[in-house]
Amino acid sequence: MRWMEKAALPDPTATRLCGLPTSRRGLLGVVASLGSAIGAAAIGNLGAAASARAQPVRPAHVVRPWPAGKPTPAFALSDTEGKTWTLEALQGKPLLLNFWASWCEPCRTEMPSLELLATRHERAGLVVLAVNYQEALPAIRRFLDVQPVSLPILLDPDGAAAAAWTPRVFPATVLVDRRGVPRVQVLGGLDWLGADARVLIEPLLARPKVA
Repeated sequence: MRWMEKAALPDPTATRLCGLPTSRRGLLGVVASLGSAIGAAAIGNLGAAASARAQPVRPAHVVRPWPAGKPTPAFALSDTEGKTWTLEALQGKPLLLNFWASWCEPCRTEMPSLELLATRHERAGLVVLAVNYQEALPAIRRFLDVQPVSLPILLDPDGAAAAAWTPRVFPATVLVDRRGVPRVQVLGGLDWLGADARVLIEPLLARPKVA
C-alpha cells in the first residue's frame, strides 16, 4: 500500500505515507489495526520507511468490512459552496465517502476514476462525496484550479469525520448502502473502474428485493 506522510504542505523529500504517524511505534500500531491482510512484510517496510526514508512502493489497497459492532457515525459536512450534506438526506442512494487530501498522491491519482464512476452510475443513484482532510478552503481551491474535480468536495476542517469513519489512512473510501449502513472500507488507492472495484460496487447498486 502506498501512503504519504501527513503534512500541512507536500514535502518532496518526505516518505510517502498518507496519514500515518512517523514514529516506528506509531507505524506498527496503525498497521496492526489494518489486520493480517497487509502482512508482516508490510510492517517491516513501513518501519524501515519511517527511519530510513525508503523509496515509495507501488500503490495498493486493502478491502475490509465495516468493523463489527461499530455504529454508523454521524455525518453532516458542508461543501465548498456552503451546502450541508447529511447521511439522513442521502438514504435511499448508494454512497461512497472518499477521504482525501491534496498532498496525498494516491488520492490525486484515483480521483479521475471516482469521477467517472459517479457519472457511469448516476442513473442508479450513486453519490460520490470527496471529503477533504483538514485543509483550508483557499488551499483546496488552489488544488482545484490545477486539477479540477466535478465531485462535491466536503470540508472536514478538524478531521473529526475522518477519525470517525476511517483509521486516518488516505485515501480511504467507505461504501454505504441505500439504508445508510456502512458496509466496506477501502484503504489505499484503487482504480474505481477496474475489476476489483466492480466487485464492490455492484452489490452496493443493487436495489432491495420487494417481498
